[in-house]
Amino acid sequence: MSLEKQTTLEESLQKVFNENSFKETLTAEDFQRYLSERQSLKFRKGETIFEDGDSAKGVYFINKGTAKLSKQGVYGKEQILRFIKEGDLFGYRSLLCGENMQAKGEAMTEVETTFLPADFFVHLLEVDPKLSFVMLQKIAFELGESSNTVTFLAQKTVRERLAEILLLLEQKLGTDPEGFIKISLTREEIANIIGTATESAIRLISEFKQDGLIEVEGRNIKIIMHEKLRKLGHVLP
Repeated sequence: MSLEKQTTLEESLQKVFNENSFKETLTAEDFQRYLSERQSLKFRKGETIFEDGDSAKGVYFINKGTAKLSKQGVYGKEQILRFIKEGDLFGYRSLLCGENMQAKGEAMTEVETTFLPADFFVHLLEVDPKLSFVMLQKIAFELGESSNTVTFLAQKTVRERLAEILLLLEQKLGTDPEGFIKISLTREEIANIIGTATESAIRLISEFKQDGLIEVEGRNIKIIMHEKLRKLGHVLP
């Protein structure tokens, strides 16, 4: 999983999905439409942004906070698909495919977004080549990530998967002033990310803690020994 490439794409998206860029790129008429169509939407921690099966009403650009996309699997068990952080965009896949939402969007923290209605977002893709190109790159990258996820779940042990996921979460979401990963996950959520039973996740986290690889305070995790985790998860620096 290329965190460097993902970061570059997020930076590219932020450069084109903002008021200054649209002012330079769009016609005066389209820019005024952008100003009138955009909405500032806020969501509390744990609040649903959209439900699986909802009509695709538009796209959400996260200005602040972290959200997650998840889907109900067999027997109603939640499967986390991915996390979306500040500076990223979501809700576009179903919109572009002309189908209802295929996942649930939920705020993991306090989240502030810029929302653009579906018809205007599609219009932007038609008239703004810079935005269109970045979205093409983003979709291609995420298609590759989906393929990597299949390999990740099929070929790595649960212990290796936990090591890699902790490193990825830290790199993608960052850490707080005390060094803890900026997301609070239940053991069940960690278990479904790495594809194992909750009991196995609890045991492995306890083992990582005892081995001095991580520090744990409730739901919060701090990585202590990055290099050992990289070797354990076969993750390149």
